[in-house]
Amino acid sequence: MLGITNLQPIVALVAGIAILIMPRLLNYIVAAYLIFIGLTGLGLFR
Repeated sequence: MLGITNLQPIVALVAGIAILIMPRLLNYIVAAYLIFIGLTGLGLFR
């Protein structure tokens, strides 16, 4: 079962690989990650 604690390292790994391949994605990946962490912190995802 995937929880938030297991999902964050996977998301970070995929984001890191995507940034290495296409550095212009950095802004979008960081923005999406921050939005996801914010929504998770507010309890909208479990």
